[in-house]
Amino acid sequence: MRRVGPYLILIIGIAALVLDFWPGLRVPSFSGSTGGTRVIETKLGLDLEGGVRVEYQALPVHGVAPDANSMNTIKDIIERRVNSIGVAEPEIVTQGSDRVVVELPGVTDENAITKLVGSTGLLEFIPLPAATYGTASTSATGGPTGVTQNQPLPNDPSLVPMFGGTAVTSASASTDQNGAPVVAFSLSSDAASKFATYTTNNVGNFFAIVLDGIVISAPSIQSAIPGGHGQITVGTGTDAQAQVNNLVTVLKYGSLPFPIQIVQGTTISATLGAAFLSQSLLGGGIGIGLVFLFMLVYYRLPGLLADAALIYYALVIYALFRLIPVTLTLAGIAGFVLSIGMAVDANILIFERTKEELRSGKSLVSAIEAGFSRAWNSILDSNVSSLITASILYGFGSPTIKGFALVLIIGILVSMFTAIVVTRTILRWAVRVPSFQRAALFGVRDDEFLGRFAGRPRREARARV
Repeated sequence: MRRVGPYLILIIGIAALVLDFWPGLRVPSFSGSTGGTRVIETKLGLDLEGGVRVEYQALPVHGVAPDANSMNTIKDIIERRVNSIGVAEPEIVTQGSDRVVVELPGVTDENAITKLVGSTGLLEFIPLPAATYGTASTSATGGPTGVTQNQPLPNDPSLVPMFGGTAVTSASASTDQNGAPVVAFSLSSDAASKFATYTTNNVGNFFAIVLDGIVISAPSIQSAIPGGHGQITVGTGTDAQAQVNNLVTVLKYGSLPFPIQIVQGTTISATLGAAFLSQSLLGGGIGIGLVFLFMLVYYRLPGLLADAALIYYALVIYALFRLIPVTLTLAGIAGFVLSIGMAVDANILIFERTKEELRSGKSLVSAIEAGFSRAWNSILDSNVSSLITASILYGFGSPTIKGFALVLIIGILVSMFTAIVVTRTILRWAVRVPSFQRAALFGVRDDEFLGRFAGRPRREARARV
């Protein structure tokens, strides 16, 4: 183990430096709808980076107000929609009996997000009678008469939906034979049968794909579609791909059981977030600096080595934050600073035990080993208790509390590694350097220190006097 320790520390340290400072580094992405890879970057929360905070109210339908289950369904659908477009760590919570609060850090296009979140997602496939809306062969514009894309569907009693969006079993972004972005979809067996019959009997006629009363597309039926698989063309403009992505999200994650409206929307500027971040970093830096100074003044050489281990700890934990990734908020930074204090606490227990062993007559090498061994039980009990508490906070707390708890859990685990493995390995090397074998460097008196007789018992040293 003694041989493995230095190599393990070196490998982890190099990996942490790469994750911390290598620009544009990409790793595989295992979440979200983007797939592929993602860039390693520091994720900041709404309070540090700025973004959008919107409060929605669910409205009654036919006199029926939403219940708790409906509100949870609305919350889950909104969360899935937002996650699908790659917003980092959104905070979405229900408040009261009919409110949902959405906080999206790093968002700049408020209108696009609120449109996606607030869409009820009522998708309908509506045949357009040829007598009123024409056919592909008779249309002078290439489209149905009186029906315009991205405009409301005409108020015509003859326009009856063939089936709704619940019949769509899958949807994905794709391209047609000309490379234009489209939405590829599949239908359930019942809807596929209806669609096959209709398309077989109405080749050349138009039908409308309508989302929340707005015409998304009004294509003509070029041939029968017997398999229940089709494509929705949304246009060829500069925002066509964005429209495709939004439509796929709505189709995949369902419609809201109740319509919602914006009650209050707030945009937090990045400038305000930067001010919060600067103040947080300044406060955390002062606190950590005072801890470093205390360790150096009171524990001398072991304190200096512990400070080096804490710098290593900071590099490793920051790399983990970027790799996972963890969204840093003010509460998360507080958890990080607290975990630094817990890491120092472990070193203090070890160094105080080491002093006791030196005063009992043990040599420097033996005292160091005994100090680590005898402090281990106390360190383990303390950290396990903290992990249990942090896990409860993470399991039952609000999103802000969860962020604090997650940072604290990661900090505790890494601090145990740095205190037991990193500090111990460095000390084992240092105590074998002759110039370091002095009482003043370990905070004990000369008559309590037998460092120059490393590995030899005190009574043997007295026999030689």
